[in-house]
Amino acid sequence: MSYADFVHLHVHTDYSLLDGACKIDELLQVARSYKLPALAITDHGNLFGAIEFYKKAKKAGIKPIIGCEVYLAAGSRKDRRSVAGVPESSFHLTLLCKDMQGYKNLMKLSTIAYLEGFYYRPRVDKEVLSQHSEGLIALSGCLKGEIPFYILRGEEEKATRALHEYLEIFGKENFYLELMNLMLNENLICQTELIKLSQRFKVGVAATNDCHYIRKEDAKAHDILLCIQTGKELDDPNRMRFKTQEVYFKSPAEMETLFGDIQDALHSTVEISERCNLMLDIPASRVYLPRPILPTGFEDPHTYLTDLVKKGVEKRYGSLPEEVEARAAYELDIIAKMGYAGYFLIVKDIVDFANKNAIPVGPGRGSAVGSLVLYALGITQIDPLRYGLLFERFLNPERRTMPDIDIDFADERRDEIIRYCLQRYGEDSVTHIITFGTMAARAAVRDVGRVLKIKYGEVDRLAKLIPFGYDIARALEEVPELKRLVESDEKYSQLISVARKLEGLARHASTHAAGIVIAPGELTDFTPLYRSSNGDISTQYAMKSLEDIGILKMDFLGLRTLTVIENTAKMVAEKGETLDLDNLPLDDRATFSLLKKGETVGVFQLESPGMRDILRKLQPESFEDLIAVLSLYRPGPLGGIDKDEFIHRRHGKSSITYLHPSLKPILKETHGVILYQEQVMEIARELAGFSLGEADILRRAMGKKEASVMDEKRRSFIDGAKRKGVDEDAANQIFDLMVPFAGYGFNKSHSTGYAVISYKTAYLKAHYPSIFMAANLTSEMSNSTRVMNLISEVKRMGLKVSPPSVNHGFWEFKPNLKEIGFGLGAVKNVGQAAIDAIVEERNRGAFSSFLDFVSRVNQKAVHKRVVESLIKAGAFDCIESNRAKLLNSLEESFELISKKKWSKGQTSFFDSPSQRPESEPQDWSTGEALAKEREALGFYLSGHPLEKYKDELVSFTNCTSSQLEWIADDRELVVGGIVSKIKTTVDKTSRKMAFVLLEDFDGEMEVTVFADLYGKNQELLRKDRMLLVKGRRGARNDRISVRAETLIPLEGVREKYVDRLEVSLRILGLEESFLEKVKETLLAHPGKCSVLINLLGDKKNRMRIRSKSIRVKTDDGLLRDLRKLVGDGAVKLGGALG
Repeated sequence: MSYADFVHLHVHTDYSLLDGACKIDELLQVARSYKLPALAITDHGNLFGAIEFYKKAKKAGIKPIIGCEVYLAAGSRKDRRSVAGVPESSFHLTLLCKDMQGYKNLMKLSTIAYLEGFYYRPRVDKEVLSQHSEGLIALSGCLKGEIPFYILRGEEEKATRALHEYLEIFGKENFYLELMNLMLNENLICQTELIKLSQRFKVGVAATNDCHYIRKEDAKAHDILLCIQTGKELDDPNRMRFKTQEVYFKSPAEMETLFGDIQDALHSTVEISERCNLMLDIPASRVYLPRPILPTGFEDPHTYLTDLVKKGVEKRYGSLPEEVEARAAYELDIIAKMGYAGYFLIVKDIVDFANKNAIPVGPGRGSAVGSLVLYALGITQIDPLRYGLLFERFLNPERRTMPDIDIDFADERRDEIIRYCLQRYGEDSVTHIITFGTMAARAAVRDVGRVLKIKYGEVDRLAKLIPFGYDIARALEEVPELKRLVESDEKYSQLISVARKLEGLARHASTHAAGIVIAPGELTDFTPLYRSSNGDISTQYAMKSLEDIGILKMDFLGLRTLTVIENTAKMVAEKGETLDLDNLPLDDRATFSLLKKGETVGVFQLESPGMRDILRKLQPESFEDLIAVLSLYRPGPLGGIDKDEFIHRRHGKSSITYLHPSLKPILKETHGVILYQEQVMEIARELAGFSLGEADILRRAMGKKEASVMDEKRRSFIDGAKRKGVDEDAANQIFDLMVPFAGYGFNKSHSTGYAVISYKTAYLKAHYPSIFMAANLTSEMSNSTRVMNLISEVKRMGLKVSPPSVNHGFWEFKPNLKEIGFGLGAVKNVGQAAIDAIVEERNRGAFSSFLDFVSRVNQKAVHKRVVESLIKAGAFDCIESNRAKLLNSLEESFELISKKKWSKGQTSFFDSPSQRPESEPQDWSTGEALAKEREALGFYLSGHPLEKYKDELVSFTNCTSSQLEWIADDRELVVGGIVSKIKTTVDKTSRKMAFVLLEDFDGEMEVTVFADLYGKNQELLRKDRMLLVKGRRGARNDRISVRAETLIPLEGVREKYVDRLEVSLRILGLEESFLEKVKETLLAHPGKCSVLINLLGDKKNRMRIRSKSIRVKTDDGLLRDLRKLVGDGAVKLGGALG
């Protein structure tokens, strides 16, 4: 292959966030077509994409050159002020790595730029350039470079001085004047002067093109990307825009046309590329681990690990069964061969620290639960042999990849673990991991639609036609309506065309929720560092790149449920009861009764409506059933796993057949269904003679559905099966059966680990309901919607939540038999310090009056804003029920105390004759009190404005705010609630529309009211108005919402739409005298509605009887009287909305 005589040395990938639009894969594809021997990427200030690019370029046969367009401070990097005349107070400079030393220096420079020099942009200065210039080649940069900047200002002397400074820093052989021809007059001026400088000082020149996108026709998409970055619309005359459309990835022929008369500039690019020979060990042939500290007598990590495992196995099992001994030896042998003993010791050290400091640790997470070694070390708490879990699913001896041992810690104490790692391994060696948000298909459509000023409703419709998880290309193939719309309207075609170019681009950087890295030395020898806008420091390399360079990455997840379990156990202990959470009976009747009824709000992983439905249908009776439930129910498509069929088989309603007798022992526990990924592996082992390592590779290949690999694996499987006497047709059928489940089946090890936590929480809820729910409420205090949901569940359980009280309340929710004391920490604007001050003073004696409270508490901690919130929340009702009176006296009370005009024995501000008003302020109405209560708590507590319409809501709605997430997209539904917030806006035709926040008993939901409906119902859209909304489930900005089609005021619904009353009675024990009482009650309320009696026996013995003679008025009196007779849940209104 003959290579081109040009190499691109100045290219911005999409890691120049919302500025560069070159996707690495596509960039390399085009570079190959241009026959480029090498290629550099030079993103703005960062090395985010360096490892990904290096790895992919190597695979594509193109020499990767890692570079960066750094921002150079006009003065010192430490100056935080603008420099007159210098745009952005910094210049641009292009740096390229020649070798490993250059790479390390570039990592240091980019780190310094973020950690020391950040001022609008990450900046270095000439001081640090001088210190870290070895191994780097520098180009003078674009028009924003220092030398071009002074040339364009006509300041030749400053340009020359800058040149000499760079030559001194980098050496003449490592500095080039960068020539660009972007069809701009400024380029031509600079080019002339730069060539003069080159000739005068014998400095090399290099041609570049400042590439920001790949093809010339991508200019508009890039322009729209800039609008997304700046939040502007395309037709905004004042927005940021590039002055040229020439910054694309030009072919060598195009560059020859531009620089044909300056051949040196072209040749230099090849020369530079030949001098750049960075060799990285990617993917890493080893893992760079900190060396664990070994006790005296142990020479190496593996010897120590073996000793620990031996002791741990003896502790777990006592006398060693042969199976246990063999499994431990097998795992240790693989760990030794792969060199991971040190990793296991590091994890054990961290878990030991947590245990010694009483930090709750999860029982195990992910495939690590399948390791006996981890069980013996005390890192996991689940016996993998008992549940048939596979070590190879965790650590495959035939795939050299670092195993992941992810650990759950109590969320409130996760920071202690990270602090320990910093202390143990050094602050220069430990940090968080970066993650990148990308522009998903729907988001790209919405962003582009906004920039192009296409009507919101039209854009929303297009976006919603793209199924979640689909890219635009797949959606166009599989969604006919989307394809039709795009082909029928040019503006839609343009929108989708641009969105396709932008989808998948990196959009923003953030900190990974759980990941940290631990290096054996300074982190910046392995990865550059990044500081986010909120000050968090993380790696510049994302998780996959860190894995490629071989640095140790770990996931420490903060799990709220562990905090709930720990706090529940503490409160149980305070009652004098002993609770051994690690040895709960796994066949507890009360626990399984709760699970079978689906009463699992607050129970880990089991509280969604869908999961509760599965529990009620499946009726779990064993811990293994619970493992299956967690694997069976997951939101989204589940491939070949038919939940209903699984349940029917579980109850013997469907027959179970096996394609081959060898499948029965593998699939018996899951009723003939492949539910777990481990079952795919076991099938490959038993039927085709695969090792479990080979079986894991097969499982992964099936999951990725790579056709060429699948064909090869199918042949291997069938050949192996035939050798074991399996018919070829049967082997093919079994292989076809395995394929979908390898992708959709669940990791049994992970499911088992989480089933332990689910079971513990279900056990606690069943046996200690008030304590468990109090702990749950405390853990969610900052989330008012969640607190409201949990309080609804508490009430359903027959427990009471007492109101906030300054005389009885604490920071946390406190359980007391059938009652839970409201946690003052859930009151808005009331912090821990204020509550601590209140409790501390209350310990000296209860507060006798409002003035007594104000005079005694520390007013620095308990200031007026705190007291105001407590008044609105009803926390002073225990000493004064008139909340309006207290709020009116707040200012004066504080003033009275501050001026020391309050005398002992005076219990109220109004006790003073000089201050007593002619009449006491009237207390707020119920509605006013509830509104202020909601203001202070985020929800209604003592009552709810919707209570009077509860029957209408039960009868006419088919979805609540808490269920909306689990409803299918575009499904017709009816919701109801009170309008808590309205945001009006205009659509693209300048017509008014609204986004309404509707609150029901469970929480809040967003309702979108488009212009036509808004125009007809504007008078209904008022704050505190109570409505029914007929519409469809949709989304706005990828948030779930309801698209309203009809708005109906709740007031008057009963009179207008109710046409029947339904009464349900159980046949068993039903006496004629009781029926007579029901009849008398009905006759006492004559009206127009028919009466329907549901007589309930067993499932086969039910009757519905419509009365021919009785018609009733369904007023509150009738409903109240009937419910006294037959019970709350036995009376329901019926009818249909118009």
